[in-house]
Amino acid sequence: MLRNRYAIAASVIFDGAEVHRDRAVFMRGGRILDILHVGNLPHGVPVRTLPEGAWLAPGFIDAQVNGGGDVLLNDDPGAGAMAAIAAAHRKFGTTGIMPTLITDAREKMVVALEAVDRAAALNAGVLGLHLEGPFISPEKPGIHSRDYIREPTAEDLDLLTAPRETATLVTLAPERVGAGVVERLADAGVRVSLGHSMATYEETKAALDEGLTGFTHLFNAMRPLGARDPGPIAAALEAPNAFFGMIVDGEHVAPPMLRLALRGAAHPMLVTDAMPPVGGKTTSFLLNGQDIVLKDGRLTNAAGTLAGSALDMASAVRNTVEMLGVPLTDALRFASTEPAAFLGFGDLLGRISPDFRADLVAFDPRDMRIYETWVDGRPSESTNPA
Repeated sequence: MLRNRYAIAASVIFDGAEVHRDRAVFMRGGRILDILHVGNLPHGVPVRTLPEGAWLAPGFIDAQVNGGGDVLLNDDPGAGAMAAIAAAHRKFGTTGIMPTLITDAREKMVVALEAVDRAAALNAGVLGLHLEGPFISPEKPGIHSRDYIREPTAEDLDLLTAPRETATLVTLAPERVGAGVVERLADAGVRVSLGHSMATYEETKAALDEGLTGFTHLFNAMRPLGARDPGPIAAALEAPNAFFGMIVDGEHVAPPMLRLALRGAAHPMLVTDAMPPVGGKTTSFLLNGQDIVLKDGRLTNAAGTLAGSALDMASAVRNTVEMLGVPLTDALRFASTEPAAFLGFGDLLGRISPDFRADLVAFDPRDMRIYETWVDGRPSESTNPA
């Protein structure tokens, strides 16, 4: 039967590892069946043909999204807000997000963790919840409110390790949480990332041994790399099983530093650290009582502290090519295949391969203009119809 079978034909298909030219992705429902020549598709299968020169690739996955579409998760950590944020980022090629709650009152953390499975039911682009704090270092708060920074309690650990249908990612400072905490979280399937931390090299290595696998916005809000004090950055770049987030906006980290990081052993991931203006209309918002204003591409408070970004994933991919000199195929992996593996979805997302979920993005490779996205095989309402 051909019912629910369909195909998307493109000049170039990047499957997450290899490039295929003049082929079609053959799907049934929300799953990928194969990549085929159009002439080898079963007779009668509907084919969507993308514009000449268009690329089709795995949809982008963003592990750090504070807001979008004029919505800030900290203001409303419920299922509706998470789904709305995912919808706002989809127009930029992002088919999967981890809505991110930054350091706040425990009650908001509870609400968000209780809501995330419902959010995924509303919008399949919600993959889980990222808790960036509150278990971080008061010495490296960034824009986070020191009033809410604290150490985890037994009740917190019970809450974080409770069974869920979606992924849970926790950014913490390992030197602040005590021995065994990282191991307990990791053993329960929680992804643990170092961030907003003054951990030493030795403390970071110990956390890696306990199950730490991530580094949140590498270089930002962590002990700097020093000649006799290598800190977490050196430990990260020596770790072949670790993943690090990069905010490639030309503001958070100088391009030469990111090019240096790409020479290490760890796996790079693109993240946006996006705030409400992405996909929205506002240029300012409140965060923990502080006015955050977008000016000249920077989101800052009155003191000039960076407060997330106005970056979207399509721009992050383009910047990675243009600022870092990375091949487009590598930039696409950093935006899809690598974050999928980090979050535990490496056998479902981040590739165009049989039995993977049909999360796809079609775009013009010259400027990363997004033509269309598909989540679980369902197309979006594109502003740039192909």
